[in-house]
Amino acid sequence: MKEKFKEEQNIFSNKTDEQLVALTLKNPEAYAFLVGRYEEKLLRYVMRISRSTKEDGEDILQDVFLSAYKNLNDFDQALKFSSWIYRITHNKVISHFRKVTARPKTTTYEGDSNLLNILASDEDLARELERKYTVAEVKGVLEKLDERYREVLVLKFLEEKDYKEISDILEKPMGTVATLISRAKKQFKEKTEEGSSKEEKIGGI
Repeated sequence: MKEKFKEEQNIFSNKTDEQLVALTLKNPEAYAFLVGRYEEKLLRYVMRISRSTKEDGEDILQDVFLSAYKNLNDFDQALKFSSWIYRITHNKVISHFRKVTARPKTTTYEGDSNLLNILASDEDLARELERKYTVAEVKGVLEKLDERYREVLVLKFLEEKDYKEISDILEKPMGTVATLISRAKKQFKEKTEEGSSKEEKIGGI
């Protein structure tokens, strides 16, 4: 049994996502390797874009993988599998919170200890972070952003998706994605300036 598992690991681990999709349609056991590749990063994505508890996030993720498996036959070969599974996740997050009347007030950014450095890697945002905000302060700013703006920043800077992938995930034209990112940066700047103004007022009392 162990030898069979090792053999499957060798066969599946070197395959691309798209090859694993094709293999899964013939051998459902291959799907476990796709799940293994994406469960951690997709849970992190869910937690980054939603105000959910970890338990809710895990429920959403289970629904994502079940839905993806059921629809593998309809996988659009013109897309990257990663874009397709992120799109399903995005839609499941929206669907989940349409069913509840209130969201928890806290957002969990687990594993984002390098959040500030990632955001600051963009030249425009770097200029806005010259005051050397702490990670906690940046998290606070993200929390205050409109959800659509927070998500494009997360996709672009934390999930490291390019414009085409974000376009595929959100099902919006690349021009719209560019506009959303531009507006997100503007709102990020406004929120950081608001925070600075409040601190100056407090310091002047």
